[in-house]
Amino acid sequence: MQKTVLLIHKGKSFMLGPIAKNLADGGYKVVKAEPTMEDINAHKDEMDLFILYLGDYVDDVTNTLVYLKDICTEEDKLLILIGTASEIEVANRSIPSALISATFERPFDMKRLVAQADWLIEANDDLAKRKSVLLVDDDGTFLKMVKDWLSAKYRVTIVTSGAQALMYIADNRPDLILLDYEMPVTSGPQVLEMIRSETKVDSIPVIFLTGRDDPESVKSVLALKPDGYLLKNLDRTKLVAMVDDFFEKQKFKKLHDDKVL
Repeated sequence: MQKTVLLIHKGKSFMLGPIAKNLADGGYKVVKAEPTMEDINAHKDEMDLFILYLGDYVDDVTNTLVYLKDICTEEDKLLILIGTASEIEVANRSIPSALISATFERPFDMKRLVAQADWLIEANDDLAKRKSVLLVDDDGTFLKMVKDWLSAKYRVTIVTSGAQALMYIADNRPDLILLDYEMPVTSGPQVLEMIRSETKVDSIPVIFLTGRDDPESVKSVLALKPDGYLLKNLDRTKLVAMVDDFFEKQKFKKLHDDKVL
């Protein structure tokens, strides 16, 4: 099956031809697009990978960068950035580094680009077979840390607000939602209430993330009947172990239910 890549760029560069040729020689179908939301949207569904070739135009396409961020968040798309260190830095203001699959500073080894693209697509195929976790928190540092912890075993998508979480599950069905209890605008309890009120998504398991472990706070969290809660101050080993344990119990319950049937 042929791999497909969307090469996004504006204007001309002597490097674009060699990039496209090396990708084509590596078995890729290369489609070119302008850095506009309309052009990217016209091709995005058929693409395995996006490569954004940056230039001095990067300051003028903030809306496109935000659009790419949303695609990577909501559709788990792979994105490679190519540019100077300063251009990549500008892009990072709109697209968090956790959502960028790889970066290449010019000049770079074309063969390494193709090898990286191959590795990312293969790894992404493997990820597609894993359990998916939607991580919802308004703290970017915490999001990146927990995503790094869980990504060795799970396919992790991160969003920074309750509204983004609801938009994501409208088109995607994660196996588990780890939901921050305290968020501005739309709180964790409000998100859970909205999830439980929609029959299409009401059975998605939700575990609250909370920084409070006093008895009264824990009682308030459990009163909302989530599928569990995790304390934010857990270390890596304990947090991953508790997520593992949740999926093990879920698998055991399914096996038991199947036997009953």
